[in-house]
Amino acid sequence: MTGQAEVVALLRRLAGREPLETHISLVFVGTDAVWKLKKAVRLSYLDFSSVAARQHFALRELALNAPAAPGLYRDVVPVLRRADGSLALGEGDGAPVDWVLRMARVPEGDFLDVIATEGRLTPSLLDAIADTVAAYHAALPAVSGNDPAAALRAVTEGNARSALEAGLPPAAVGAWDAAAGAALDGLAAWLGQRAAAGFVRRAHGDLHLGNLCLWQGKVVPFDALEFDEALATIDLGYDLAFLLMDLDQRVDRAAANRVMNRYVARTGDSALVRGLPLFLSLRAMVRAHVAASASHAHAGHAAGLGKSDAAGGYLRAAMAYLQPAPTMVVAVGGLPGTGKSTLARALAPGLGAAPGALVLRSDEIRKRQHGVAPEHRLPEAAYGPGPGKAVFAALSSALQQAAADGHAVVADATFMASAHRRIAERAAAQAGVPFVGLWLQAPLAVLEARLHGRTGDASDATIEVLHAASRNDPGPGGWLPIDAANAQQALDQARAAVRSRIPGPMC
Repeated sequence: MTGQAEVVALLRRLAGREPLETHISLVFVGTDAVWKLKKAVRLSYLDFSSVAARQHFALRELALNAPAAPGLYRDVVPVLRRADGSLALGEGDGAPVDWVLRMARVPEGDFLDVIATEGRLTPSLLDAIADTVAAYHAALPAVSGNDPAAALRAVTEGNARSALEAGLPPAAVGAWDAAAGAALDGLAAWLGQRAAAGFVRRAHGDLHLGNLCLWQGKVVPFDALEFDEALATIDLGYDLAFLLMDLDQRVDRAAANRVMNRYVARTGDSALVRGLPLFLSLRAMVRAHVAASASHAHAGHAAGLGKSDAAGGYLRAAMAYLQPAPTMVVAVGGLPGTGKSTLARALAPGLGAAPGALVLRSDEIRKRQHGVAPEHRLPEAAYGPGPGKAVFAALSSALQQAAADGHAVVADATFMASAHRRIAERAAAQAGVPFVGLWLQAPLAVLEARLHGRTGDASDATIEVLHAASRNDPGPGGWLPIDAANAQQALDQARAAVRSRIPGPMC
């Protein structure tokens, strides 16, 4: 940084404090503004060594991020050498000696990684995160002519090299590299199909908790990867996977599962679960070698020891994500108010591969087919025979695909009709995986009380709908009856039922 020492001194005076530092940037946080200076570095994957390059990538960062976070990103300003030899920031006479990205200041407690660390990730905030990512992805144009398998192979090889350079155990890195390569071989054709269907886009590229914040009351992404178009032109499932991995490792699997399922509910992209073992593993390996490199930089200090432990944990996670997990289909049915969705959401994180089972909820499918958010109420016409047929056709397709792809599924619907029950049973049979049908039941008075108190839910069922359904209650049939009067006891019964059919531990 000797060539930028004067610029650093100027920005330090403006901010009134020392900068935050990454391996490629210095961030100066002032009272009401933030200045980001790209370091004059040349690395194997980027070159910021010239003033022109730093201007180019500062402008690229502004262009990529400003649309998703209006007002957070302000402008790119020059650092000028004035006639008297001093430096000044902004417009005026003088030759530019550097360029700085100027942003608004965000309170430290409004960054999502801080919120996660402090235990403030509520269910509604997790839903808002997923909604933000879904909307962000929807606004991106599809990219053609991309070979996603070749791109991910380059990422895999680069991760292995970086892991070895960072000092991670060669035997463990070699085992991971072989397993990741085998997984990629099995996904190559599927990745090509995804690209042809428009799921490869110039995405964020670095979408983890630390690059999301609350801004003007909303969750927004920032700091999209600006220096490598290839690294950021990826399958949307791979873009999402960094966030899911971050939640899984830093918060818990339930948080990751909720975000995944909310994202799928908004986008309909249930097929992404097929790629998650590899996608999550690649993201964990990135964290592993970054943490290992940081531990070397802090060798001998407590911070270095902590980062070394983190590197080992991420390396183990990277390998664990690639290990096969039991696949199953669980169907949860019952009258309105029996707590089907509550039970399905609680059951899902402990089933199958990370980050838990895909939850396919008929109410959410219906809302998506009508182009509205899950909580938006629909008119009575949306519940006629025609729309109902479309809902179960979509549920059937997604259920069969996920089960066949080896991912656990929880299907959540009333399943009043025997034909609808056969959809779930047939999907499991065709995939050759275990099936568990759960029928929730509780006294009518309990169900009425729950519907009276329900707010902000995807279900539009009213007391009148409940009464009509109760008069045609088919009962459990061949499914396992669950006493749903007490939610925790119902969950315990459900877990026991699933455990009896599925080998291995459950969360």
